[in-house]
Amino acid sequence: MVRSDAALVGRAEELRSVVAASIRPPSVVLVEGEAGVGKTRLVTELLRCRELNGRRILAGRGQPMREPFPYGAVLEALHDAGRYLPDARPLNGVTGALRPYLPELGAWLTEAPPSLGDRRADQHRLFRAVREVLDALGPVLLVVEDLHWCDDGSRRLLRFLAAEPPRDTSLLLTYRRAGSAFRPAAGATNLLLELRPLDTEQTRRLASELLGGSVSAEFAALLHERTGGIPFVIEETVRTLDAQAAAHADRMTSRRILDGVAVPARLREAARERLAGLPVPARRITEAAAVLAVPASAELLGELAGLPPQRVRQALVLALERHALIELDDFHYGFRHTLARQAVYGTIPGPDRQELHRRAVPLLSQQNPVPLAQLAQHSRKAGALADARRYGEAAADAATSAGDLATATELLCTLLSDPGLDSSDVDRMAVKLSELANYGTAQHEVASALERLLSDDRLSRTHRGQIRLSRGLLLIRQAGSIEAARTQIGLAVHDLGHRPDLAGRGIAVLGQPWFGATPVAEHLRWLDRVDEVIANTTDRTLVLTLLASSLPSRLQIGDPDALAAMGTVSTAVSSAEQQRQLARLHANVADACAWIGHHRRAGSLVRSAIELASNCGAPYLIGIARSTGVHTDWLTGRWDGLEDKARSLLAEYRELLPMSGELSLVLGLLATARGERDRAAAHFAAVGPDEPENAVTPVVLAAHAGIASMLLSHSEDDAATARADLGLELLRAKGVWAWSGELLPVAVEAYCRVGRSAAALVEEAEREVRHLDAPLAAVALLLCHGILSAHRHDHAHAAKFFHEASDAYDHLPAPYPAALAREQFARSKLAMGEPGAAEEFPVLAEEFARLGATRASARCRHTHRATGAVVPSRRGRRGYGNELSPREQDVARLLADGHTNREIAEVLFLSRRTVEQHVASVLRKLKVASRGELATYGGVGLKAAASR
Repeated sequence: MVRSDAALVGRAEELRSVVAASIRPPSVVLVEGEAGVGKTRLVTELLRCRELNGRRILAGRGQPMREPFPYGAVLEALHDAGRYLPDARPLNGVTGALRPYLPELGAWLTEAPPSLGDRRADQHRLFRAVREVLDALGPVLLVVEDLHWCDDGSRRLLRFLAAEPPRDTSLLLTYRRAGSAFRPAAGATNLLLELRPLDTEQTRRLASELLGGSVSAEFAALLHERTGGIPFVIEETVRTLDAQAAAHADRMTSRRILDGVAVPARLREAARERLAGLPVPARRITEAAAVLAVPASAELLGELAGLPPQRVRQALVLALERHALIELDDFHYGFRHTLARQAVYGTIPGPDRQELHRRAVPLLSQQNPVPLAQLAQHSRKAGALADARRYGEAAADAATSAGDLATATELLCTLLSDPGLDSSDVDRMAVKLSELANYGTAQHEVASALERLLSDDRLSRTHRGQIRLSRGLLLIRQAGSIEAARTQIGLAVHDLGHRPDLAGRGIAVLGQPWFGATPVAEHLRWLDRVDEVIANTTDRTLVLTLLASSLPSRLQIGDPDALAAMGTVSTAVSSAEQQRQLARLHANVADACAWIGHHRRAGSLVRSAIELASNCGAPYLIGIARSTGVHTDWLTGRWDGLEDKARSLLAEYRELLPMSGELSLVLGLLATARGERDRAAAHFAAVGPDEPENAVTPVVLAAHAGIASMLLSHSEDDAATARADLGLELLRAKGVWAWSGELLPVAVEAYCRVGRSAAALVEEAEREVRHLDAPLAAVALLLCHGILSAHRHDHAHAAKFFHEASDAYDHLPAPYPAALAREQFARSKLAMGEPGAAEEFPVLAEEFARLGATRASARCRHTHRATGAVVPSRRGRRGYGNELSPREQDVARLLADGHTNREIAEVLFLSRRTVEQHVASVLRKLKVASRGELATYGGVGLKAAASR
């Protein structure tokens, strides 16, 4: 017999971490893991913990069949607030914004205020209302499970709450790896927990717990091999097995037991056995739940099962007692997991399934709001294909109107896979899909759907050009597909002679210089054609669409008139599409400003782009702006928490080239500044520097510069020169010298070290940059002249150039290169024997340390020691006690990355003996026994460990 109360296996440390974070509000706990790995079980165990006694629990979850109903998951959780509000403090006036959404809380909410006439303002007021309710209820734990299935509105609301949780609120979110990651909240307890599959020993323990007796090691090894260590799959597999056979099975017997058993088949068999043991009414209500596929009330289940009201309760209680169903929400019932539901569904004979789906349609049609997506699915499975198409398209339209582009895109892709659609339906839905595709983050699936449409004879020739254009625009965002994308867009432009507006969009994209290795001269020819289209149209939407490509394109190549032209673009919009294009303009211009050196302007445009895109349902544009924001933070020295932010966004946008490349670059640059060579190399490789024709060009150039700089820091001068040559080759082929600001100083330093003529390179760059709007490149040339002078031992002129460069970098602002220029300035003064020059290095070391540039800080301290100067004793200097000192934090991070003492000594310019002392202190303070145990910590985890 299989136990239903088996102990939690392999999750003790995770549970302790979640409990600790949940009782230290404000806190945000993110639990990530694949389907079946045990996220819900962990939450269940958490809610049983006595440490949470006295806390008010509010729980909601995303549903796999999403309806276009914004904020649904959070509102579901707040439904339970009514049991706590009588004892809470009075609510303020903003909570009236919740009254239309939660009328059952009307006794405690204030009157609903009138609309502010602005969607963004109304949304912000609603978010504040939710925050106020949580604040009044504290201490409260808000749990939202299955974030990956939540509607976009719920995700935005949860991001708002997570950014600054109420003072006595803990927020716990679970999601699969496809779910959205959240930025750590400032001033709050943050925990990101990834649940991993069980190992072989943990699999054995779980199977033994479930079967009520120990299983053999051979059986456990094969069970782990077959199940991948996923707890749910282990449970569902073990439930069908004989405990005695498993306990004594050798490897051959274990293989016989498990050989050929696919998990879905075992689940179906288990479901069939469970159903066979149920009385007919309980079986019928279980089958009804399987057909509905979402948690349902007893009334709805009974109606669909065809049971009289007086028998529904008894049938449902039996199904619950026999573990065929569970209560998922208050008085709503379903299955523990999707696989469990699918297993039951598969046992229902085909004609019966079809009849249940047919009967579900009129029942669901009576609900408010009408669940259009569910109706579409039930109609399709009932064989009512015309109704399925009608409901499905209506659901897609509703999702689009609600700004839930992900749901709308998914619905349209499903509809278009229907071979029964006629030509007019295909044309209409294909156009809708193509219009949505470029603003969502689902890329590969949609691109494949568009590719299939292009080979579909039902798609009319009139619309083929538009579909091909949309496919090309999607391909250009995917790693390794830029050349294919340009080909598709070129063909689309040829096919769109009858649609000059759409052709103009394709032409504008072909004019964008930041993709691939195409020479800038070709881009300029396309941009001139864009200008002609703009001059000959009065369509405001088209003008914004074209400007969103052409203006940032000209700014990227250093056109001195481009930024001024941006100032003439009106921010007035009259439609959601115009707002999306305005958001795209701001995002693309922000990116251009970041690359050429207008850093302050880049920051302000990132903020406006995110605001514009958030208010019109354009998640892809939000992603572009967020990744540009990370780049801008790197450039402007806002490095605190930047690595975590970049990693979080990279996990979310890994498949989208413009974002993933830029984020990988920033992570590589951060790692280089900290002396983490292996990590930096891995991040730079992800940018694609060796395949520039299918990468983002300025990112590749910056990666070449980063790699060369890393090599120079380890005195690998020949390798650094070779890497700089690769970057310069691409720069010259592309012809966009506005992007040379990061590469030029590194290349000049490398050339000087190996004895090559760097003066000719500087002269070439000056000719190319002279007439461009390229502040970063212009400042870099000052630094290049300083490097040249220093290598000629003309330290007076070198000092002059380095000083001018540091001031100019500060003006951008660009604190890290400014500090590097000041370091060079100090070295020039030291070389000239200026009094007090040595004392500038401790100051510089502190400046680098504040930024997080570990290696440069250590280098400056080493230089100061090498001069023989003594750092004066400072009375009252802070003692760190059991906390890690800044130097120990550097050592701990390098230890966690697997560096040896020798490597740490090299990075931090310390003696081996000093490193040994720091390592011992780190292990003692973190209460870990070995370097291997320390490697389990990283980033935030190191800080958490230090405070234990």
